[in-house]
Amino acid sequence: MIGIVADDITGANDIGTMFAKAGYITHVYPYEAFDPSTAGASGRERPDVVILDTASRLDSPSLAYEKVRDATNRLKAAGAALWINKTCSVFRGNVGAEFDAMLDTLDASFAVVVLGFPKNGRTTIDGRHFVRGVPLEESEFRNDPVHPMTSSDLVGILSAQTKRRVARLGKRTSELTPAELRARLEREKTLGGYAILDVETQEDLRTIAEAVRGDYVLCGSSALSEELATTLSETRPAAEEQPLPAVEGVGVLCAAGSLMPQTAGQIEYLRERGIPVFELDTLRLFSPRDRAAELERLSDALVDALRSGSHAAVHSSNDPARVAETKRVGAAIGLTGEEVSRIVSEAVADTVGAVMARTGQNRLVAAGGETSAAVCHKLGVAGMKVWKEIEPGVPSCVTLTEPPLMLVLKSGSFGSPGFLYKALQHVTQP
Repeated sequence: MIGIVADDITGANDIGTMFAKAGYITHVYPYEAFDPSTAGASGRERPDVVILDTASRLDSPSLAYEKVRDATNRLKAAGAALWINKTCSVFRGNVGAEFDAMLDTLDASFAVVVLGFPKNGRTTIDGRHFVRGVPLEESEFRNDPVHPMTSSDLVGILSAQTKRRVARLGKRTSELTPAELRARLEREKTLGGYAILDVETQEDLRTIAEAVRGDYVLCGSSALSEELATTLSETRPAAEEQPLPAVEGVGVLCAAGSLMPQTAGQIEYLRERGIPVFELDTLRLFSPRDRAAELERLSDALVDALRSGSHAAVHSSNDPARVAETKRVGAAIGLTGEEVSRIVSEAVADTVGAVMARTGQNRLVAAGGETSAAVCHKLGVAGMKVWKEIEPGVPSCVTLTEPPLMLVLKSGSFGSPGFLYKALQHVTQP
C-alpha cells in the first residue's frame, strides 16, 4: 500500500488522480475518519493507495505537525510501505513542520523534495521555482491572502521552516541519467535532511521516478506520482463504469470560494456561456440575521435555476476592493484573515448543503481548497474513491458514504479557462 498525507482536500484528489488513472484503486479520507483496521477488511475493496487529508495548510506549524504525525501513524497501522507527503505545488503552508512530522514518525532522516509540475506550469530551475515562466515571488501567489510567497528560493523557504539540512543537487535533473541521479541521492542520504530536485520537463519527472523507485520518502507536489505510478508497476485499466445514476431534470451546482485569478476567469467563462452565476455578498456574513437572509436569497435563486434544468454557479467575491473591505470589517470585530476566510468558505458550504438537500442532486463541482474542505464537511463526506482525471491534477471522485455523491474538487489555481464548464459536462456525461 502507498501511504500519502496531503495538507488539503484538493491536493489529496490531485495526487490521487495520478495513481487512479494508472489503474490503482485510490481512496481519500479525512485523516481523523480513517480506521486502519478497515483497510482491506473482509468484504471491502482493498485500496492500493490511501491518501489522508489533514486540512492543515491554514493551521499553526505545531498543529500541522501533530496532524501529520497522527495521519502517518494511521497509515503505518494500515500497512503502508511507500511514503509521500503532498503539499502545495508552490510551498504554501506548513511544509517544514509537515515534512519533519513524517520523517520523525517513520524514524527516517532523509527525503526527496520535488515541487515541479510542468503540466500545470510549475518548474524548478537551479533551485528557483517558477509559475508559467514567472518567478514565484512575481506570480499571483505573491498576493495570496494567507501565505504570500515572496521568494522563489525553495531551499530558503524550506530552511526557514525546519532544523534539518536542506540542499539542492549541484546539477539539473536534465543533465543526469536515472543511475547518476540515484548515486547522488545516495550521497545526499548519508548527510540527511532534504534534497530539492530541479524539474523543467515531464522527462525530468520520469528520470526522478526511475531513480527513486519508491525507496525514499517523497515530498512535494503530485506531478512526480504520475511517473512513479507507471514506474512501480504496469498501468492497469482504469474504471469506466457509470458510478452512480444521474438526477433527471436538475442542473449541477458549481461553488467557488477561491481568490485565484484562474478561478475568477473560469467563473467568467461560465457566465459567458449563459450559465446563471450568483455572487455571495461577503459583507453580510458578520451579522447572524444578515447571513441567514443572504444564504436564503442565494439558495432560492440557485434552486430555481437548477430545477429549470440549467447548471448554476455561486461564488464569493474576488474583487480586490470587496475582499479588502470584507477583511477590514472582520478585523474590526477581532477576526484574523484566516478566520474571515473560513467564515466565507463555511457560508458557501452552507449554501451548497441547502441547495443539494432541496434539489436532490448528487453531483457537485467546487473550486478552492478551503471551500472544498468546508463543502465535504457539510455534506458529511468521510471518504472518496478517485475516479477519472478531467485535466492534469483535477479528477472526479465518488464518495464512499451513502448515498454516494460525485464530486469535482479543484484547487483554486488549477485548470484551463474552460475547466469549470468542462467539469459540469463531465459529471453529467462522464
